[in-house]
Amino acid sequence: MVLAAPLACALAGASSPVNSVAVGIQSYSFRDRALDEAIQAMREIGAGYCELWAGHVEPRKELTPEELGRWRERPPLEMFRKVRQKFQAAGIALTAYGYTFRQEFSDQQMASGFQMAKALGVTAITSSSNVSGARRIDAYASRAGITVGMHNHSRTAPDECATPEDFERAMKGASPYLAINLDIGHFVAAGFDPLDFIVRNHRRVVAVHLKDRKKKQGPDMLFGQGDTPVREVLRLMMTERYRFPALIEYEVENRETVGGVRECFEFCRRALAM
Repeated sequence: MVLAAPLACALAGASSPVNSVAVGIQSYSFRDRALDEAIQAMREIGAGYCELWAGHVEPRKELTPEELGRWRERPPLEMFRKVRQKFQAAGIALTAYGYTFRQEFSDQQMASGFQMAKALGVTAITSSSNVSGARRIDAYASRAGITVGMHNHSRTAPDECATPEDFERAMKGASPYLAINLDIGHFVAAGFDPLDFIVRNHRRVVAVHLKDRKKKQGPDMLFGQGDTPVREVLRLMMTERYRFPALIEYEVENRETVGGVRECFEFCRRALAM
């Protein structure tokens, strides 16, 4: 499938797959600290892959929403190239840029997301966008040659991306550059089976976000304590040799993030032990 090839090439040289599975971290897991501290935490944990959260590079605390919108239209691309160098120096491979394309984005704000991704050296963007925005996203993704993975949440409502049918509507008629970023915890909380979905749609998956939630919109838990088949998803990826990464997106409340992410990362290591 066209979607898998560019990402597979990007991951091939990374340093720490766990039994062929690219287990890494979505940097949103460390939203309580600045980028340099987040990178240091990943190094301490031993993660070799990262999906970069836009909040770690955008000046959200310094700017008003209107100013931030203007910043997104003319982002300092040299800064993004320096961020890329930081990850390279740390021995961590960037897999994607987490940049949500919103309905109200200007054409320039849409286009600049792909410019930022290219400056970071990634071939994929993940985006928590509405289903009705998929066509517009696809048009920009096709022109840029950058894959965009639609990220799901557990809230089932019109125009939200939450159910298998929502993904189907978003992908219908789209180019190979529109893909799926499946959050398995949100998927379970919304009442669906991520294992079955991955088996049926793996050729269109650009990344999996690892999260353990309880069913029926239940809370986030440490891995192994919720209802999400985290271990089974990792084993499936290992057995089938899927090339997309599995990225811990840690959202457990009232828990120190580095220790919590470390526990989740070690759970993944044990799950993939031969």
